[in-house]
Amino acid sequence: MNTRLSDSYAYCQQLAKQNAGNFYYSFLALRKEQFQAMCVLYAYMRTVDDLGDQSELSLIDRGDALRIWRRELHLLLEDESVSAAPPYHPCFPALLDVIQRYRIPHEYFFAVITGVESDLQPVTFTTFEQLKEYCYHVAGVVGLCCIHIWGFHDEQAFAAGVECGLAFQLTNILRDLAEDIQMGRVYLPQEDLNRFEYTRSDIEAQVYDQRFREMMQFEVERARSYYQSSERLFDYLSPEGQRILKAMHRIYGGILSEMERMDFNVYATRFGLPRWRKLLIAGEAIVAARWFSQ
Repeated sequence: MNTRLSDSYAYCQQLAKQNAGNFYYSFLALRKEQFQAMCVLYAYMRTVDDLGDQSELSLIDRGDALRIWRRELHLLLEDESVSAAPPYHPCFPALLDVIQRYRIPHEYFFAVITGVESDLQPVTFTTFEQLKEYCYHVAGVVGLCCIHIWGFHDEQAFAAGVECGLAFQLTNILRDLAEDIQMGRVYLPQEDLNRFEYTRSDIEAQVYDQRFREMMQFEVERARSYYQSSERLFDYLSPEGQRILKAMHRIYGGILSEMERMDFNVYATRFGLPRWRKLLIAGEAIVAARWFSQ
């Protein structure tokens, strides 16, 4: 591996270690090259997300930054070289290597940019079907990238991977309800708010009442249904993929359980598993990986 490529991988791993949180713990169950690839995937997704969330910049400037990123990614993938190109982001050499190594379709990486660009407009969804389309761009395609890195043996893995991404994204949406409204974003579909006679103004005022609890119970059950339906993905993955997916299901599914245990009061706290539990889950996956590789 040349110096530029090794530096790029090191950059991505450091970024993932500092910021990936729930995901980073589950990466540890993978073989070294898969672990590195997942760090690269995270670094790419995180950087695109950050470009759209730069609060110090205007929405116009954020849009410009994303358009520049899209153009540079297009040049990178068109030339399949970073040697004669303009000064790319540090993650790009490793990203190109991962895309080529695991034969990941290019459109997935552009779809993520499209999803983040949509966050630059006032975020509202009338129906759950509209929310699902958004979740495909910011999470479903991540699931599709992951299964290429983990290894799969049946194309039915594609639909299951999208559903897995949807389950994780719905969990994020419920957990971050109070944080998102501060940025003018309401991801819960209007049809769901209407069903429980809860309003955007109620979210802004952090009204915690029976309407809210019933709505959150409904949303948690919906998210759980996608965790359950995405479990068929286990049947199509390599053993390494099965182990990391199990760890991710336990970590993210655990967030939903914590919400229920605390009666869905996401206004009072940002839910997440304690570090020791995430380490325990990752540790079990690592032990399983070592055991079955003997």
